[in-house]
Amino acid sequence: MTLDNSAYRIEHRVPQVDDYLKLRREAGLSPFSREAAERGLPNSIFAVSLMHGGETVGMGRIIGDGGCFFQVTDIAILPAHQGRGLAKWIMQALTDYINEALPKTAYVSLIADVPANRLYQQFGFAETAPRSVGMSRVLKSES
Repeated sequence: MTLDNSAYRIEHRVPQVDDYLKLRREAGLSPFSREAAERGLPNSIFAVSLMHGGETVGMGRIIGDGGCFFQVTDIAILPAHQGRGLAKWIMQALTDYINEALPKTAYVSLIADVPANRLYQQFGFAETAPRSVGMSRVLKSES
């Protein structure tokens, strides 16, 4: 299937819960429960939805405390729409928000899967190791 990039658009909005859960699942990200998504999504600092016609086919969010710490998260694109440079569109929209709206002293982080780290480097993100390393704690996986 050939898709024309002009058929896509970025909307500055949080994806709907069903779209969020579908995007995470189909893009291969770790799953969350509906309850977690319903609680978390409204607390987004900023989010974008990548649209193809009326369908949400990608997303990205910024979460954080609103002043000091922020994290880029949930960069996901449905497999049928991957490989077209659309993740750059999402990252550009998030970067524009970071540059225009966040305090200049804000600490913006992300956890990068390889090889997506190359994408994030294009937007000024750098690995922090060995000075610091990312760590996580998952309370319980959805099965």
